Amino acid sequence: QVQLVESGGGWVQAGGSLRLSCAASGRTFNIRNMGWLRQAPGKEREFVAGISWTGGTYYSDSVKGRFTISRDNALNTGYLQMNSLKPEDTAVYFCAAGGTLPGTDYRYWGQGTQVSVSS
Repeated sequence: QVQLVESGGGWVQAGGSLRLSCAASGRTFNIRNMGWLRQAPGKEREFVAGISWTGGTYYSDSVKGRFTISRDNALNTGYLQMNSLKPEDTAVYFCAAGGTLPGTDYRYWGQGTQVSVSS
């Protein structure tokens, strides 16, 4: 069993930055791949970024060059640094673990954290 809790969401003006954190607990040694996904109202959940156990990273084209995913295995924590935010980045962001990269199929999911970007 793995539990994931996101934090760091909030409101920011376009061009600003936020850093999301994902704290994992439980059987964290079984986590190989982890990812960040988002869902905006009326839209399907989409892949944003992913990172493997060894540090390989994956990004959607819409965030490439602006977002950076990382993880600290010693702290059982994943991060998503979001820079140059745009209004279209507004969504609920979820961290997830136990899936393939890139993709949207994961075994464990957090509750989500709201990110709102105003123009």
